[in-house]
Amino acid sequence: MKTYQVGGSVRDKLLGLASVDRDYVVVGATPEQMTVAGFMPVGKDFPVFLHPVTNEEYALARTERKSGRGYTGFTFHTSIDVTLEEDLQRRDLTINAMALDESGAVVDPYGGQRDLASKTLRHVSDAFAEDPLRVLRLARFAARFTEFHVAPETMALCKALVDQGEIAELVPERVWQEVSRGLMEAQPSKMFDLLRECGALAVLSPELNRLWGVPQPEKWHPEIDTGIHIMQVVDYAAAKGWPLATRFAALTHDLGKGDSPAATWPAHHGHEVRSVMHVEALSARWKVQRDVADLARIVAAEHGNLGKLAAMRPATVHDVLMRCDAIRRPERFVQVLDACEADKSSRRAVGLPESAGVAYAERMDAMNALAAMQSVDAGAVASALSATPERIAGAVREARIAAIRELRGDLTDE
Repeated sequence: MKTYQVGGSVRDKLLGLASVDRDYVVVGATPEQMTVAGFMPVGKDFPVFLHPVTNEEYALARTERKSGRGYTGFTFHTSIDVTLEEDLQRRDLTINAMALDESGAVVDPYGGQRDLASKTLRHVSDAFAEDPLRVLRLARFAARFTEFHVAPETMALCKALVDQGEIAELVPERVWQEVSRGLMEAQPSKMFDLLRECGALAVLSPELNRLWGVPQPEKWHPEIDTGIHIMQVVDYAAAKGWPLATRFAALTHDLGKGDSPAATWPAHHGHEVRSVMHVEALSARWKVQRDVADLARIVAAEHGNLGKLAAMRPATVHDVLMRCDAIRRPERFVQVLDACEADKSSRRAVGLPESAGVAYAERMDAMNALAAMQSVDAGAVASALSATPERIAGAVREARIAAIRELRGDLTDE
């Protein structure tokens, strides 16, 4: 019985990166031997065990065979005769198909170290094309290892999976699991670029895919192309280290521009309403968690309004902030403004650095208006009108509008 450290932790060690999780493969053991040694079985489809002290995962060496469509259509085989090389061969990329033996020596039967050196994402074997989920995993790795390129033969396998309809077999939960992880990588645009190139994005999110080639007014969008704009926005949010909800909102805020009639280009009148519809549909299809979907919906609806508060009447400013639920959820309102900052400050002509974008000065307008609204003691207003409760909501609204007006020095709402 021999134990090997395998997978991503080996790759990260060779790259000099910290690794949170370590996985192990055990060669030459039976499930009974693992149980006797104190390991706790947890695997459903094949034997996986938790170490009795470290709680790390130890899997028996296994092979797999395609037995159906989709990423679940596999039959696994384990026995004491399965070798380490056979186990590693079933893995997705060469850089993930290396192992460390108990002495710390690298076992690299498929050229993982070579591909690390040349910064190449390459499949281990043609079995890569049997699992459509690997296309998403590859795209996620492209977003993480931003200096790496995909081997042409690996991209060809990705395109074949799309052509064969295998991508459509992926269940929404697994799609969102991989996309959300990719959004949290260093440069999410790399993930979407790869998915577009192989045709997978058109299957997984036609709402996103059709944004490329849709022009915007150069005066406001020097990058012009809507798809390029979206990629700049989501990369800006990633560079800021903002959470998943903000990044998803950045990704989806302009989905409605894909529906604008070509005859009206580069204008996109009413795209916010259409964007909300697409955000809701995409969130439902991918089964996006509610808090993430809610933020994206608000940003899609209000990002245009939040960019022009200074030109609005105090009453309109109040209503925009109330639709954002800024009084009740001020911390989420900051995330809304973060996504709006990404939308504006990332805008730049293609080829220019991110620093070429403009500052999001409108954040101050929004936060000042919110502070004015928060200064109103809604409880005191309610107490004063306790005899006529039907007047309370209107009175609180008027008091908050008056606070915004006083902040701005306005004498009238006109």
